[in-house]
Amino acid sequence: MEQDEFEAIALSEWQSVPERFAALVQNVALLIEDEPSAALRTEEGLQEGETLLGVYHGVPNTERGSEYGVGGTLPDTITLFRLPILAEAEELTDDHTSQFREYVRQVIRETIWHEVGHYFGLDEHPINERERGGTNRFAS
Repeated sequence: MEQDEFEAIALSEWQSVPERFAALVQNVALLIEDEPSAALRTEEGLQEGETLLGVYHGVPNTERGSEYGVGGTLPDTITLFRLPILAEAEELTDDHTSQFREYVRQVIRETIWHEVGHYFGLDEHPINERERGGTNRFAS
């Protein structure tokens, strides 16, 4: 999948976050990179063969005090890693037609949900519990 098509799907999914959540997500930029850097892999404690689909960097909403945003505050970021997301979608299907695109969309959607969970102050454990329980979907 070409980068332009991936970016279009990612933007569509980012804009599809239901309003009741999207209205609470402030000062967050969506970024797309091919894969995590060596420094990020080390920071996240990734072993050989492990990777990330996405990462949230910033000050979680639950930790923003009254001083947050005073002065020049750069946006938090949610970064999606294109190549690992494509590899994850390939594991779900070997069909590179419309079905493959739908799996890419699904992986992007789930990764955005995961990272928005971090924005709302959730750690890996509660996010992973929600994913295992099938409640990792944005409900309108």
